Amino acid sequence: MTKKKKLTLFVSSTVYENKELLDQLYSILSGFGYEVWMSRKGTVPINPGENTFQSCMRGVEQCDLFLGIITPSYGSGKESGGLSITHQEIKRAIELEKPRWLLAHADVVFARRFLNDLGHSTPDVRKKLTLKPGAKSITDLRVIDMYEDAIRHDEPELAMRTGNWVQEFNSDNDVLLFVETQLSRIDEIERIIKENIAKPKSAKAKPKSSKGGAK
Repeated sequence: MTKKKKLTLFVSSTVYENKELLDQLYSILSGFGYEVWMSRKGTVPINPGENTFQSCMRGVEQCDLFLGIITPSYGSGKESGGLSITHQEIKRAIELEKPRWLLAHADVVFARRFLNDLGHSTPDVRKKLTLKPGAKSITDLRVIDMYEDAIRHDEPELAMRTGNWVQEFNSDNDVLLFVETQLSRIDEIERIIKENIAKPKSAKAKPKSSKGGAK
């Protein structure tokens, strides 16, 4: 009897501040029956001839499903003011219209709302702001850009903002509840995959090459 191929699920998140949560997610998702690709656990398929950025991008491109977690920490892997690896992973998953589940910490959501109230409502305007060294609330204002990418803020027509559900969370337990509720539905997830394969992709742009480091 042929063994059923597991669905591959790519988990995108900064690592250093979220090790315990990521370990729990790996156990839960593996228990559901997914093949979990997570840099924290070393399960992202690696080509020795690639750098970290290239391996992560290839993982996003080849996975069946994508789980992204936006935290107040922007992450590393960026160079010369470029986007972090986590940010680029999320943007790539959106470009490829991957079936995706996204979460954002309440501090990120509040920071965006607060800056909007102060008149700093676009990435270009926020670039003029500077966080003090060692800022604790968020590490980089681009976590707000990442959140706006996730909610499809670039799409002016609300009806066209598909895949824009981003679940706000305050604690690890909030994340675990969302993931267990959404991703335990294996039969429904498989149906979503089939529908996604049949649907023509509207964006398949290649990401720019970049050097990468740890998240």
